[in-house]
Amino acid sequence: MSEHEYKLQYPVYTLDNIELFPAGTILSEGKSGELSMLKKGPRTSTVKLFDYGSIKKDILDFISQPPYNVIFSNREQVDSMLEIMGMSELKFPILECLDYFRGADFYTYRHMLVVFALSILLGQELLKENLDLMNGAFSSPAHDFGKICVPLEVLKKTDPLTPKERQLLEHHTLAGYVLLKYYNENELSARIARDHHERNDGSGYPVGITLKDRLVEIVVVSDIYDALISPRPYRPVSYDNRTAIEEICGKAERGEIGWDVVKALVACNRKNKPHYSECHVSEDKRGTPPPNNAYGTTSKE
Repeated sequence: MSEHEYKLQYPVYTLDNIELFPAGTILSEGKSGELSMLKKGPRTSTVKLFDYGSIKKDILDFISQPPYNVIFSNREQVDSMLEIMGMSELKFPILECLDYFRGADFYTYRHMLVVFALSILLGQELLKENLDLMNGAFSSPAHDFGKICVPLEVLKKTDPLTPKERQLLEHHTLAGYVLLKYYNENELSARIARDHHERNDGSGYPVGITLKDRLVEIVVVSDIYDALISPRPYRPVSYDNRTAIEEICGKAERGEIGWDVVKALVACNRKNKPHYSECHVSEDKRGTPPPNNAYGTTSKE
């Protein structure tokens, strides 16, 4: 299988239960591939992100909590970030997805919005010479959109996942890619949904490509960071901020992610907000991961 072909382990359904592709489908981006023949979803109107429900209020609340209150403490940066977010016009299916998670799995709802905000903040530092590209890539909080195809009992499970459950969870990357293509969302948003669990050294999923895309890498680091410091069903205690940063630095040391994005995250965590290129990362590891952490572990069937 080439890096441009992806096999669906499970079918992909829309929000209204229409099957787009069955399990076993090989997705190819070529002119004759399945994705090129995918019919577009019904035309729907768009709504500005901040004009929908309580999204703006919720985002401001989320980033006011530690440690985000330090990360988002630069007023000028936050105003610029909010301006970019406020310009986002989303189709109703994306907003309906956020509604679904707000009611059924609040962690995923919060996570999608926080990763969106943090990605824009880091992008402002790392992509200053190509802000138009950044604005297009981070046009919607949809990196985990495909989780609508994952059963809630898997998303909210407190015990280690079985191998089958882990396959179901990992299915969200390709499901999100297909769904965002179907709903005719931004091409970059679809690619971010597909690739945000890939790694620079080829150790990620869904296919283990060698990730060399700064845009996706920003979302990767934002996704990992928020997952570590946030309450999760599979662990009673979150990572403290220092330990989370050390875990991410360890991934950079192993070549899974790049140092520039990690340094940008570290710089945002410091009150004096140094430029990421001047940010020194300590090699001293003193953090302690939380006990009884089931993340990344798999049980027997």
